[in-house]
Amino acid sequence: MENSLNSTLLLTILLFIGLFFFLRASSKDRTTTVEITSSKMPIEVLDIICNWLTIRGWKQVGGDSTQQKLEFKGEVVSSKLLAIFLTLLGGLGSCSLGLVIVQLYPRLGWWPLLLGLIGGPLSGWIYFIKSRRVESFELKLMDTIKRNSTALKIRAHRDELIALDSDLKDKLDLESDGSLFKTPI
Repeated sequence: MENSLNSTLLLTILLFIGLFFFLRASSKDRTTTVEITSSKMPIEVLDIICNWLTIRGWKQVGGDSTQQKLEFKGEVVSSKLLAIFLTLLGGLGSCSLGLVIVQLYPRLGWWPLLLGLIGGPLSGWIYFIKSRRVESFELKLMDTIKRNSTALKIRAHRDELIALDSDLKDKLDLESDGSLFKTPI
């Protein structure tokens, strides 16, 4: 029986490690820079992209006409539903760890079960605080060789770049190297 409890303890600890890495990944910066081209004129491309960003909740906070650069800011909010789910998951996992500890060390009594009161709210709170952040979306107009085309260097969150590509690809006749859709190993 002792061996099965030790392996259960090991599996419970591995679940906590998985929860830790999930919480860490939820707040990881995924800012990427890509270069895209369009067969449309620069003023038309910038106007459509600026309108698209405004509709999505981005606010223009700056720009530099000499560097041909625009900057937008947007706030990423935490998912309340995911925070509640992680609180429940962390609480159940902490209680499971407490149960295993009670079985391995019965002299501790029922006190290890109180880990559920710490682990649950702590995991939900960590996710809720760490996943809220302000992100930027930067557009820089590049010089092009072709006369009636536009080249842009865009620095933004990877998900926003994918949304831009899927929403405006046909409208702006966008071309890129396709690196956004390649999953890094």
